[in-house]
Amino acid sequence: MSTFKNPVGPQPSSVYWRRRLVVGLGLLAVIVIIMMIVFAPRDSTPAPVPTETGASKSPEATNPETPAGDAEACASGVVTVVAATDKNSYSAGELPQLSLTINNTGSVACTFNAGSDVQEYIITSGSDNIWNSTHCQVEPVAAAIQLEAGESISAPAIAWDRTRSDPSTCDDDRSQVIAGGATYRLQIIVDGVESEDVPFLLNS
Repeated sequence: MSTFKNPVGPQPSSVYWRRRLVVGLGLLAVIVIIMMIVFAPRDSTPAPVPTETGASKSPEATNPETPAGDAEACASGVVTVVAATDKNSYSAGELPQLSLTINNTGSVACTFNAGSDVQEYIITSGSDNIWNSTHCQVEPVAAAIQLEAGESISAPAIAWDRTRSDPSTCDDDRSQVIAGGATYRLQIIVDGVESEDVPFLLNS
């Protein structure tokens, strides 16, 4: 009868011991692999944080950076700028998302300066100038884009923090503007080309 300590068989006991060792090592390897799978560290890298926006920053995301080719500069009146908000009305705590689209209404390709150095987001309420993206702009960037005939290029939206901007308060904590159904208007100017005003409401 074979026992664990004294294996019995037609071959020398050392052969059986080697077999048991091989089987044991195989089982150990399987256990180690399972433990590595179960306890392997997960990726804890945080998701990218959006570029800080509001009255104190001028986000790089507003720079359409399509490389300019050999086309000539866009003729006067060919380019239009369209301002937009993601909603017409905002509840308390919601930040309006401001975006722009640049259109080439001409019949030929042309280049247009669209960097943050020539962009201006303006929010007004009646005759009151509330917020301007250039007041606390940091390191504006020049960028020329090429627009094909009839092409439209949209820049990623930026958030307005619902405060009044002023160059003298860039490092201060500013209070929120009046809400409660107050009407505000967004206008965007890019290299001298002005958009139409877009109205929106801030509710309590």
